[in-house]
Amino acid sequence: MISRYVDARQRQVAKNATINRELAALKRMYHLGMKATPAKVLRAPAFPHLTENNVRKGFLEDGQYRKIIAYCPELWFRTIVECGRTYGWRISELRNMQVNQIDLAQRVIRLEPGTTKNGEGREVVMTDSVFTLLTACVSGKAADGYVFTRPDENRVRDFRKTWARACAAAGLPGLLFHDLRRTAARNLRRAGVPETVIMKIGGWRTRSVFERYAIVNRNDIADAMLRLQQSEKAHDQKISHTISHSATPSQRKPTCEVSINPVASAI
Repeated sequence: MISRYVDARQRQVAKNATINRELAALKRMYHLGMKATPAKVLRAPAFPHLTENNVRKGFLEDGQYRKIIAYCPELWFRTIVECGRTYGWRISELRNMQVNQIDLAQRVIRLEPGTTKNGEGREVVMTDSVFTLLTACVSGKAADGYVFTRPDENRVRDFRKTWARACAAAGLPGLLFHDLRRTAARNLRRAGVPETVIMKIGGWRTRSVFERYAIVNRNDIADAMLRLQQSEKAHDQKISHTISHSATPSQRKPTCEVSINPVASAI
């Protein structure tokens, strides 16, 4: 029955990831039935796991970011995009952020336990750009008010159309806001931040999931090769300098001494 279900869903052009999630729900039901007292299920059947191709592909470069902001320069949009590309937080975590989570005195943002996807709390320090934008966003608001509100003071709930139009205007049709998680992971890794710290900032619990986001592109590889080349050149120069100074006088190449004949010089 499971095999027939998979075949039927594939004929409906359902993605493998979708089918896997559906089978995972059924598998969870079986296991809950086995743990019940008395047990409602004696054993669980084998569930296949289809190959998924769900690696993130979108990036937001600095120049593209400026074009997106230029399309919609409203404060709430600029701030939510800046936070997304800086910390890699999910859109739901940003939309639900309240003023009491912003500590301007300490320049800290807190996500309370239970408000994130993995249930764990997070705390990050604001960059200068984030601090300036969030200060304007929370100005005059109550502690239980929402950080991201439109000019009419209504809470920002859904801005998919605004995001899609801004991306199209910037020449990035199809870019998802969720791709900012990948952008943040790459930028933090390029800045030399340890991967364990990046996972804590963005809320990645397992390394396997993190690796789907924190991958490199051609520019990253070219930059890495340039750094390697510079390192090797500096190392070779250091060795050459050490050898030249450690050689004995007899080992050193004799200098050419020229004796000048006064007569020949006069001629």
